[in-house]
Amino acid sequence: MSHAVLSALGLGADNSGTYLGHGEWSTTTGAGVLTSIDPATGEAIGRSYASSQADYDLIMTRAQAAFKIWRTTPAPRRGEAIRLCAQALREHKDALGSLVALEMGKIKPEGDGEVQEMIDIADFAVGLSRQLYGNTMHSERPGHRMYEQWHPIGIVGVISAFNFPVAVWSWNAFLAAVCGNITIWKPSPKTPLCAIASMKVCNDVLRTAGFPDLFFLFNDSGIELSQALVDDHRIPLISFTGSTAVGRTVGERVARRLGRSLLELGGNNAIIVDASADLKLAIPAIVFGAVGTAGQRCTSTRRLIVHRSLVADLTASLVKAYQQVETRIGHPLDAGTLMGPLIDQASVARYLKAIETAKAAGGEVLTGGAVVNRAGNFVLPTIISGVAPECDAVQTETFAPILYIMPFASVDEAIAIQNAVPQGLSSSIFTTDLRHAEGFLAASGSDCGIANVNIGTSGAEIGGAFGGEKETGGGRESGSDSWKVYMRRQTNTINYSNAMPLAQGIKFDL
Repeated sequence: MSHAVLSALGLGADNSGTYLGHGEWSTTTGAGVLTSIDPATGEAIGRSYASSQADYDLIMTRAQAAFKIWRTTPAPRRGEAIRLCAQALREHKDALGSLVALEMGKIKPEGDGEVQEMIDIADFAVGLSRQLYGNTMHSERPGHRMYEQWHPIGIVGVISAFNFPVAVWSWNAFLAAVCGNITIWKPSPKTPLCAIASMKVCNDVLRTAGFPDLFFLFNDSGIELSQALVDDHRIPLISFTGSTAVGRTVGERVARRLGRSLLELGGNNAIIVDASADLKLAIPAIVFGAVGTAGQRCTSTRRLIVHRSLVADLTASLVKAYQQVETRIGHPLDAGTLMGPLIDQASVARYLKAIETAKAAGGEVLTGGAVVNRAGNFVLPTIISGVAPECDAVQTETFAPILYIMPFASVDEAIAIQNAVPQGLSSSIFTTDLRHAEGFLAASGSDCGIANVNIGTSGAEIGGAFGGEKETGGGRESGSDSWKVYMRRQTNTINYSNAMPLAQGIKFDL
């Protein structure tokens, strides 16, 4: 199975993890080896050779040269480059989606869906390439015109996480490209093959069409090159997706050199179900939000805040639904699988530790709470009740399918419970009460970057800006005006008069 998937994407058992530009993949073999493991079986899929310091230095040199060409390329022409990437991704969607499932562990429909996100953001970027608008302003000085424009920022460094091994790179790289920038990608060491395959698909079609190098790739067997990327003053923007703990360090290091950072960090997302909620809508959204990708999405639903009049009935329905999911846990590429494995044994250990922490705080496991007795990193989707909102397990994001149920008496109380965590990514309320819906979206409502009504926390569309507040980092990617983070703003004033009015009315007799 794995051989056919790799072959369809031009990969083999051993692969270079470094794209140097000029159509060259590094021949370095002495900087370390990354072995990709199928999390559903524990078996090796393939190996990737890590990058050396010399590889990194050459990438930087070539990226700087490519930027000088690309920044002067008309934006609609840049859009054509990304249109070709979208076309190539459509042709390779099935194979790349299968590789995402095989290496990361999300089920095949989710793997295909992630590649579709790449295609969708590429289509968005193509349209954006003709809409990089600035503003015009009225000058207070006669015979003057003022306006602002946006210029490419330079080289963008992207550090991505394992749970979305291809889509998050494209959110950054495709928008950065139409803005006139070059991207250097450092993917997760848990999913290097997905990154290599994505680079092959996109860079092959770009080179065939005569475009310069837009995307570079390196893989780090440790953290030295990753730190070099973060600290490199030649890279004005670092986009980091990962844990809050690591993201805080990245933000601090980038800030020390007065660079910019785009941080997409932890989520601890809640769904509020009020007394008027339509449970036919709420239940599937809750189950998918909590169980999808085995709870390894930053937007996964981790807390369920339910009106006390509905707790008993809703809990019974969810336990029944979870027990049905248990019968469809399996290999991500098998038809009918609803939930795949966690990424590795360390994640399994964190799942078990979180459950023990909750139980020690008075929590009751209603279903799940155990490892599946089979090869791979499989666990049971878990529902826990009886934990207080301030419990450490509830306050901490655990990348696993654990859902905590908490009752409330009033919507104000529910919103306060939802907001009382350090993270602020995605949130949702299920209600048919207009006042509750609007109150949830008001300034005194959800404090998250994403707030939904009658739709779950997971599954954001590319048209909206994606990101969160508080310890989620404050970054925004994907749609809306997120493109502005990849550019520098410039205000221009043109004097077309015969006079030289000075600021504050100052006059010099010269």
